[in-house]
Parts: sequence; C-alpha cells; structure tokens
Amino acid sequence: MRVILFLLTNLAVMLVASIVLSLLGAGRYITAQGLDYYSLFLFALVFGFTGSFISLFLSKTLAKRSTRAHVITTPANETERWLFSTVEKLAAAAGIGMPEVAVYEGEPNAFATGAFKNSALVAVSTGLLQGMTHEEVEAVLAHEVAHIANGDMVTMTLLQGVVNTFVIFLARVVGFVVDKAISRDSDSKGGAGYYITVIICEIAFGVLASIIVAWFSRRREYRADAGSVKLMGRRQPMIHALQRLGGLDSGELPKNLVSAGINSSSNFLALFRTHPPIEKRIEALQNSVV
Repeated sequence: MRVILFLLTNLAVMLVASIVLSLLGAGRYITAQGLDYYSLFLFALVFGFTGSFISLFLSKTLAKRSTRAHVITTPANETERWLFSTVEKLAAAAGIGMPEVAVYEGEPNAFATGAFKNSALVAVSTGLLQGMTHEEVEAVLAHEVAHIANGDMVTMTLLQGVVNTFVIFLARVVGFVVDKAISRDSDSKGGAGYYITVIICEIAFGVLASIIVAWFSRRREYRADAGSVKLMGRRQPMIHALQRLGGLDSGELPKNLVSAGINSSSNFLALFRTHPPIEKRIEALQNSVV
C-alpha cells in the first residue's frame, strides 16, 4: 500500500506539473541562444511547489495509512472518550476546528498533520497513552494542537516549495554552465555533462536545503512547546512530558511524518535534526514566562 501511494503521488505530481507547464509555456528552457531563465524559473517554481502542495493535501490520508491509525468517530471506551474530549477542549481554546483524533499502535510518539487548521489530524500512539499520565498526554496533545493553530504544516510546505524551487533552478544553471565548458558543440542543448551535473547538484543542493528546513522545524517545536504552556496555563505538564519522553524509547515515525512528531529519534548530525534536544526544550520552557 505504501509503495502504491508513493507511485500514485509521484504520478499525480508529474501529471499536474506537465499540464501547468504546458499552459505556461515553460517546458523548454534551453534554447539555441542559451538558457531562458524565465522559463527555467517557471519550471522550477511549478515542480518545486507542486510536489509540496500535493504532499500537504494528501498528508492526512498518507499519515493514517502509513501508521494504520484508528480514527475515533464514536469513542469505544473510557480512554478514547477522554482523548476525544481533551482534544476537543484544546481545539476550542486554540480557536481551531475540531481535528480528527486517531490512535495508532507503536512506541511513544504523536503527530499532527493536515492542510487546513479546521480539518487537521491529531494522532497519538498506544505507547504514549500507556506510558504517561493524563496530564502529560494532555500537554503533548496541546503541543500538537499548537502546531495546527500556528499553521506549521502550511508554512513548512511553503518553505519546502521555496527551497525545492531554488534547488531545481540552481542545479540546472550549474549544469548548463558545466556542459558548455566541456562541450565542443556550441549549439548543444544539454548533453551528458549537463544531466550528470544536474543530478549531482540536486543531491548536493538538496542536502544543503534540508539544513534550512530542519532549522525551521526546530524553531517551530519551541513555538509548539510554548503553545502547549499557553493552552495548559502552566509549564510543568509539558516539562514533565518531555522529561518522560527523554527516558522512553521514542518510536520512529514513517519518513514523511518525522518532522511532525512530538519527539525525534534521529541520530543525524545536529544540523539535520527536525527536533531540538529534549534538554534544550525543557530549558527553554523553564526560562519562559507563563
């Protein structure tokens, strides 16, 4: 199912992008006179943002499928009733529409996703529900609701679209320059040197761009922690929840949901981490003014 969803998403991106590019007349950006920078920029812009927005609009569906989350429509037990009513209370306090509430099997973690503030999704793992007190779980839920209220999913999508655009644009500019430097044909419209350079540059620039996206993701985690404090009216529940997470084995989320989780177990270098260290988050909360 995950492979099918991945292929369908990519097919949709290519189809929509091709249609838009045809309408804008931006499909051909290498001419006999050189690069048509306007057409190239339109090409990069459409491809850069189309993938991001399609991922955003499919985020809830993909999240539920990839985690096999059970969406609570009618609470079946006391835990589900408490969870549903708590999210409802927090959503009302944050001024957003009631999000879908879901539970999935796994180690302690939680995430929020969705394209719109008033129709988002908040999901928690069974490990989180079983390993924390109600107050700590509520603090985590408030953190996720704060993500929604802050519009973090949309701003992350916009940022990803911007960096995608520049990666695609710059990679092709460098590819064209390199190809012209090594090609004997002055009328070349993109040879092997061009395509190889573009691939290499897209990988290299993509790595650099991911540092920018990860930096923003870390900033938004501090904001969501502060949002939890605001919704709860006190800082201790969120501090206790983070302390608890620091001592638990946080479950890994699917790759497309890592930046949406309450806790990241990534072992990447600090620049590439989507979440700040838990001790720094606790320190920020301790120094905050309620």
